[in-house]
Amino acid sequence: MSVDLMGFLGVVLVAYVVPGPDFLVVFRSAIEHPAKGRAAGLGAQAGLCVHMLAAAVGLAVIAARSPAVYEAVKLLGAAYLVHLGIRAVLAARRSARERRADRERRADRERSAAQEPRGDIETATGPAPTGAQWRSGFAQGFLTNVLNPKAALFFLSILPQFVDGAGSTTRQIFFLGILDVLIGIVYWFVVVAVAARLRTLLARPKVQHRWELTTGWLFIAIGVGVAAAA
Repeated sequence: MSVDLMGFLGVVLVAYVVPGPDFLVVFRSAIEHPAKGRAAGLGAQAGLCVHMLAAAVGLAVIAARSPAVYEAVKLLGAAYLVHLGIRAVLAARRSARERRADRERRADRERSAAQEPRGDIETATGPAPTGAQWRSGFAQGFLTNVLNPKAALFFLSILPQFVDGAGSTTRQIFFLGILDVLIGIVYWFVVVAVAARLRTLLARPKVQHRWELTTGWLFIAIGVGVAAAA
């Protein structure tokens, strides 16, 4: 088996560096909690594994040649991104209401000389990750990539360019696909580490509110853009 590894690695690195919906999902999840961010990254790569398997057995060819299948997957992915955006916007508004209520309760406690400042400080760092949070992060990363037809077309159109026709096409697609997935895992873990450094900044109420609103509307804009590009 002989493949153009250097050329393939260059294309893969560029593809990861250019932010897409999966980047937004992983970064947002990492801001909530690093463990959730890592789960989202693993979920995104699990979604790529689905496309890799489809390409290896030829299912991606069917999807690419069938406009109905392609459009169905495309619209499902767009709808999911819009769903994530709406959830983020609603969460931002809900958090703003809760912060206002907290300020009012704090004011009441101060007036009654029963202040509890340490309890308020601890909530800024966020609770420990739960199984539900991990599953949520993984599911968001997985669905974002598995419902992205561009990921399927990557395996269908880009990978064959680096495959040696004299060898087993299936084996080479698996080899390159697994290499892509492993590179992605390392990349997402680096993204999570960077996001973790920003958690303190984004934990500030006003900054957090603007971050949630901005990313929420970005999700919606990306989803609408994907649907409109039909």
